[in-house]
Amino acid sequence: MADFVGASTPISAGGFDQAAQLLGSGAAEIWTVLEVETKGFGYLSDRRPAILFERHFFHRLTDGKFDDQAPSISSTMPGGYLGGVKEYDRLAMAIALDRHAALSSASWGIGQIMGSNFAEAGFASVEGMVDAMVQSEDNQLTAMARFVCSAGLSKPLAAHDWASFARGYNGPSYAKNQYDTLLGRHYQMFAAGPLPDIRVRQAQALLTFLGIDPNGVDGMVGKRTRAAVMQFRAANCLGDSDQIDDALIAALAAALSAKAVGITSNT
Repeated sequence: MADFVGASTPISAGGFDQAAQLLGSGAAEIWTVLEVETKGFGYLSDRRPAILFERHFFHRLTDGKFDDQAPSISSTMPGGYLGGVKEYDRLAMAIALDRHAALSSASWGIGQIMGSNFAEAGFASVEGMVDAMVQSEDNQLTAMARFVCSAGLSKPLAAHDWASFARGYNGPSYAKNQYDTLLGRHYQMFAAGPLPDIRVRQAQALLTFLGIDPNGVDGMVGKRTRAAVMQFRAANCLGDSDQIDDALIAALAAALSAKAVGITSNT
């Protein structure tokens, strides 16, 4: 697991603005894609990037030589998904056979960019792309923006031409999963507001990593997020407020750093 755990820093305001400038799109369009791809969060609760392993990619990249040996991770047909952390079990099986092909056969991070698209995402290798995505959601978001631009999809995104965007981003079979419809529906939601609050989202991500459930990382303050903030503050003698501010973010980051040091020293 340690191979895929790094700083795992949540999206910053600067990182989001940079992606928006690259794409030439508004915030609602960006959040729309992220919501459809990963429900708007690029990490699992254990701090590894969100992934989906695609066995038909692995089949193609290895010329099908592992199909008989490991059909669950190498097949002409898509599927076999286990979801969440169990996707890393599938990835580990593939890595044991061919690490480069395995990394290339998974979609990574908040925008679910295929490892095989590392060059379009602005990287010299899939290994470099994965290393960057382990470190921060800003890196994940920048990779997504670069891929969208490289694929000529920035104009359809800005124009809300969801069918054209879906065809290029999700593939020619996008209609099977109503990908374009989902994009349109979520865009209407984000366009009407409110949009995710970056600072709230940072707090939710850090709370999640600390094992305190804020009921998702969506940048919205609800009862569960307020309760999680109060739980953390009470446990760390920071008062009984549910306020999310810079001091809280700093305290959460420090607690996560201390937790990481403790885990490392015990391994």
